[in-house]
Amino acid sequence: MEDVLDLYAQAVDPKRPLVCFDERLCQLISDVHEPIPPIPKTEDKPGRVAKFDYEYERNGSCNLFAYFAPYLGWRHIKVTERRTKVDFAICLKELVDIHFPDAEIIALVMDNLNTHTIGALYEVFEPAQARRIATKLEIHYTPKHGSWLNMVESELSVLVRQCLQRRIPNIETLEKQVSAWECERNINQVRVNWRFRTEDARVKLSKIYPTQQN
Repeated sequence: MEDVLDLYAQAVDPKRPLVCFDERLCQLISDVHEPIPPIPKTEDKPGRVAKFDYEYERNGSCNLFAYFAPYLGWRHIKVTERRTKVDFAICLKELVDIHFPDAEIIALVMDNLNTHTIGALYEVFEPAQARRIATKLEIHYTPKHGSWLNMVESELSVLVRQCLQRRIPNIETLEKQVSAWECERNINQVRVNWRFRTEDARVKLSKIYPTQQN
């Protein structure tokens, strides 16, 4: 925990960007019956909100990989059909080669999911390529039951509230929705003001620290 908190307390360095990474499942759901569109309010009529039938159809699920640079005001959501080691390795390569090609080192915060390993790079790419990507990453894992330390969790929560609390029938529609959401927040450079420090953890979470033996 303190490793991640100390990382968050470091000064912002564009050559050593901090990136938080995570993923979440997304259900694809379509309407069985066409929704009734809203009617705007006029001087003569009160208007009407949109109406959706309770019946719906499940169209499977997909995965959302989320990159978030909380102090730079940048995020990217990558939609994939699956969440495998191959998908994860491709995400790391894109992080290094596409999103932050000029970075000397990328400080990457993520949880200890079984696919979140540098070994995934070697299963997908040639050793030289895997090593090149790996050397650009400084990985900081959140502790078990400590996913709240990963700032991308908050960003995913915003994504769900603002974009995903509706019926999205297919991956194509989902990609358009999250792309528009992502673009707006990146234009506005929405950042995080993280105030929970190591000193705070030692006081507020003192019960999780080992008891000192005198």
